[in-house]
Parts: sequence; structure tokens; C-alpha cells
Amino acid sequence: MLIELLLAPLLAGCAVALVAGPMGAFVVWRRMAFFGDTLAHGALLGAALSLGVGISLYPGVVVVCLLLALLLAALQQQHHLASDTLLGIVAHTTLAAGVIAVMHTDVQVDLFAFLFGDLLAVQWSQLAWLWGGSALILIMVVANWRALLSTTVSEDLARVEGVPVLRTRLVLMLLLALLIAGAIRTVGVLLITSLLVIPPAAARRLSATPERMAVLASIIGLLAVVGGLALSWFADTPVGPSIVVAAAGLFLLSLVRRPA
Repeated sequence: MLIELLLAPLLAGCAVALVAGPMGAFVVWRRMAFFGDTLAHGALLGAALSLGVGISLYPGVVVVCLLLALLLAALQQQHHLASDTLLGIVAHTTLAAGVIAVMHTDVQVDLFAFLFGDLLAVQWSQLAWLWGGSALILIMVVANWRALLSTTVSEDLARVEGVPVLRTRLVLMLLLALLIAGAIRTVGVLLITSLLVIPPAAARRLSATPERMAVLASIIGLLAVVGGLALSWFADTPVGPSIVVAAAGLFLLSLVRRPA
């Protein structure tokens, strides 16, 4: 009975953690945590608009996150405002607009579930979306790995090597948007950035190569999901925050060992 109850949430969490590893590695390397946070806030607006117009939640959130990623990519080309200032404006504006939109929909919505996640509410029918999206993201990351890594190390050197820097940067932003859209129901809008940052940060101290860091970040993320579910079940705590606390515990353990 316990296995049947927790199997779907476990598979959903693992789907997100598996992809959050390599994607989070690029977030850490490129210092894009605030960008991911902005997309996460925009995901709430996408959820509210989906409910408002009566369409399925996940496709609506994906579309809004992708459009927001394209908008942010275009806005970051201007030089009037610093990037972090611009992201701060967009993040809090979309979050506020999303909360207002949720409160004015005719559908009864658990706002806490959107903000902090409700992994136990994931249904088997939703797993196809999560695993399908995760597989697509992983395939794209592997296919563009060298280009993504080159532009992360140095965009100028990447241009000299013939790497399409603008396209590669846009691919990374769109893949990040897909991941955040799929993760909104697991750890929630306000905590998804933690899952993108904490496991790669822990893996960074234990890895000598970028590839090893990406793989180890996925493993740490998977362990955080399992540990968070266990903590939630036995201590009766919210699942999303429990996963983040478990990830933070693994990060603290990584500090015990000297960097690789």
C-alpha cells in the first residue's frame, strides 16, 4: 500500500531531479540562478492563465515559460538596466500577476501547492508529461553539450571556434524553461531554484570534470527526492520543502570532503 501510494510521486520527483542535475550545473557555472528564479515565478502566471481559459495545466505553463524565456533573452540584449535589476523586475511582476490571476479564477486553486509543491498529488497520467519532457531535455543537452560547455567557459573563444553563441544561449534558456514548467507541481514555484542550485553545488566539490559534475548532481538530486519523501512521510512535513532540506543536508555532507 505504501509503495503504491508513493511510487507515482517518487517517479515524478526523479524525473525532475534527473534533468535538474545537468541543467543546474550550467545554472551554477553561468551564475543563472536568478534567471531560473524569474522563470519559476512566471510559471505561476502560466498556471493561472491555463486555469482561467480552461486548458490543461502543463501545456499552458510550458508555453508561458517558453515565451518568458524568449522575452528575457531579448531584454538582456539592452544595456540600459543591469541584468539582475531587469530579472528582479520581471520576477516579482510575474509572481504578483500570477497570484492575482489565481485568486480571480473560477476554479478553486490550492495556491500553497503551486508555491511550495504538492508531489503527493501527482497522478499517473501526469508522469507521461514529466518523463517525456525530461527525456527531451536530456537529449537536447547531450546533443548540444560541447556547444553549451564552450559558451559557458568563454563566449569569445566559442565564437572563434565557430560555435553559434546566440543560438546556444537561447537553447539553454528554453530548456531551462521546459524544466521549470514541468517541476512546478513537484517542489513548487518558490523552491525549484533550490533543486537547480543545491545538488550541483554539492557535486562541484566532488567532481574533477564537467561531465562528472553533471552526473553526480543528478544522483544527489535523486537522493534528495528519496530523502525528502521519506522525511515528509515519517515527520509529516510538506514534500517540496522536505526535498530541499534533504538536498541541503547532502550539500553539508559534501563540505566534509575536500574538493576534487
